[in-house]
Amino acid sequence: MSLVIWTNAEFPPAETALLEAGVAPHRLVRARTTSAAVLAAGRPDPLLAEADVAFGQPDAAQCLACPRLRWVEVTTAGYTRYDTAEFREGFRARGAVFTNASSVFADSCAQHVLAMMLALGRRLLPSHREQLTDRSWHYDERRFESRLLTGQTVLLLGFGAIGRRLAELLAPFGMTILAVRRQVRSERGVRIIPEEQLSSALGRADHVVNLLPDNEGTRNYVNARRLACLRPGARFYNVGRGATVDENALLEALRSGRVGEAYLDVFQTEPLPPSHPFWETPNCFITPHTAGGRHDQHEAIVRHFLANLEACTHGGPWTDRVV
Repeated sequence: MSLVIWTNAEFPPAETALLEAGVAPHRLVRARTTSAAVLAAGRPDPLLAEADVAFGQPDAAQCLACPRLRWVEVTTAGYTRYDTAEFREGFRARGAVFTNASSVFADSCAQHVLAMMLALGRRLLPSHREQLTDRSWHYDERRFESRLLTGQTVLLLGFGAIGRRLAELLAPFGMTILAVRRQVRSERGVRIIPEEQLSSALGRADHVVNLLPDNEGTRNYVNARRLACLRPGARFYNVGRGATVDENALLEALRSGRVGEAYLDVFQTEPLPPSHPFWETPNCFITPHTAGGRHDQHEAIVRHFLANLEACTHGGPWTDRVV
């Protein structure tokens, strides 16, 4: 069985060669407009109508309008454009499959959060700031402000591939790990709580890690009401999506001390405008949507797709199947 595989993803030469060799004997067709940026939305493309498989960031509405299309894999962990009832039901109705690449980015996002938790706890960032400015020697302040992760409580908002990997990394610290997600079922080492218990869980947490995707049910999920439930001085981390946080409410919580410190990798507007007050908020630390970054990202994305292509053509378990 030969498939027509459409892609609008643009890879460096080595990864392009890996993809071309890996899809043989199937036919690979490239969209008229391609992009090397995995987050960029694709445009409608006439060649998609001829495809059995789409790999990259195809236009969601066009995917629904192409009855021949039997499988779509996106090159990102997030899939906001496809996370609608219309899309899910349309794909299920015709037996089509939708996969994302969340496992490609799970380890890097989890390590990124752990790095920031440790950096904040051990006061590395204030010390680095002093190294770059007045080179002052704050021995007592830095030494006795330092905190251990050991025995603290972390609350994960969302518990998919990134949350599971972060929980594994945190396990040696003996932390209490709570998580909120749609399906309340047991997980080893993690207490899954229903959303009606969220307010009390927020009040217990030393660290709140937002891993939520952007969809109709999560926008401004972290709002003033929920931030008010935090214990004073709790730390907040966002590697989910910027739209899930009310940024004005978070700024107020940072200024009041309700949130002791925040680490933010994603924002409602990206790039974050230079005039945005987050940049000047001393207890807010920023990275430019790089939590999922890894030096071998392109190769890992291609290999993820090729593994799922094997499942598509020869049977076996899909990786990161959403629909």
